[in-house]
Amino acid sequence: MRNKILIVDDSKFNRRMLRDEFEADYEIVEAENGLEALSYMEKNLEDICAVLLDIVMPEMDGIQLLKKMNEKNYMNTFPVIVITSEHPIGVVEECFDYGISDFIRKPINPVMIRRRVIKLINLFVQKNEFKARVEQQTKTVRNQYALLQKQAEKLRKSNESIIDALGTIVEYRNLEDNHHIKRVKQFVRILAEELAKEYPEYELDKEKIDIIVATSALHDLGKISIPDAILLKPGKLTDMEFDYVKSHTIRGAEALENVDDLWDEEYRKYARDICMYHHEKWDGSGYPEKLKEDEIPIAAQIVSVADCYDALVTEKEYKKAFSVDLAFQMIIRGDCGMFNPKLMECFRDVRRDFEEVFQKMNDD
Repeated sequence: MRNKILIVDDSKFNRRMLRDEFEADYEIVEAENGLEALSYMEKNLEDICAVLLDIVMPEMDGIQLLKKMNEKNYMNTFPVIVITSEHPIGVVEECFDYGISDFIRKPINPVMIRRRVIKLINLFVQKNEFKARVEQQTKTVRNQYALLQKQAEKLRKSNESIIDALGTIVEYRNLEDNHHIKRVKQFVRILAEELAKEYPEYELDKEKIDIIVATSALHDLGKISIPDAILLKPGKLTDMEFDYVKSHTIRGAEALENVDDLWDEEYRKYARDICMYHHEKWDGSGYPEKLKEDEIPIAAQIVSVADCYDALVTEKEYKKAFSVDLAFQMIIRGDCGMFNPKLMECFRDVRRDFEEVFQKMNDD
């Protein structure tokens, strides 16, 4: 508990007079000069509730002591009241520059000085108590934030575990080669990050991009409900069979609705949009709802380009792989349906990045 007033004055008479005013309520400590006072402060800082300081003293005067106290950040710990007959305006300004709480000129009025000192002590007590409460509240908020961060990370991992499990089901049916999903995720990240940089109106921050990348693995989830006789048919599909295959968009979205209580709403929404709309086209010629332009969720638009590129450059049961150059030209020309012109600008800019990903995964 802070209950000591430190009186720093080379005059024994002045110290005695001040002691008489405060010793009934406070423990009084005396120092004859700044050096002696500083030594005491360094050892007993937590006990001091106020310092009453003279200016003109031997060895270390009041200004020198204030400078040292300011350097050691003592001035915010307790009030420092200068009581001196030395009062040129420059001295007063220098004292306040160092952070004193009050400047009282001698000769002093004992009743007045007692009231001013006690008032300042009480103000500092309240300030320090408030500061302590704020620090405690800040610590509590930081702890709660850290806990929320841990919970968010745990939820993110849970969401991605669900996605990985569902994605693995698709791969185990050999609907695509076992690197298709990995390549698509990398293509999606490259394209989404470029779109975020060039077109901020889509509001794609890092968190959203991470979710889009993760949920892109589920774009063909609905194909698990398509019979092998149709899905793996080596020859050309009939119109009825092709319509059945196209239904994988709706089937995937419906499947995700059945697990909506297992994962985060934002993940579920992005996953559903991607499943449902990754075959829509910019001009409205796609399926299942013939959406056009930015009616199509941007996540689905990004995945659509990535999925189309991967389908072109990889070999399928029903076709050989196209070269990366030809695949690029086919997408830009609109041979695979129209895409968002802004996405196409981004696709041009990241063309080499797509090719590097494809080449690296082929080498691996």
